[in-house]
Amino acid sequence: MRSAAEVNEQIRALWMRAGGSLSAQERAEYELLVVEWAAAIQSDVIEAA
Repeated sequence: MRSAAEVNEQIRALWMRAGGSLSAQERAEYELLVVEWAAAIQSDVIEAA
């Protein structure tokens, strides 16, 4: 699993490439990245506990 920081960087890069407006394909990619980011954050919290 990638770290939340890695996924966040990919999300930022996607938004930069898209110029702030996502196409349908980019939106689908964004949604997958957000799910992956949330899982990474949750994993970090569980490990910290």
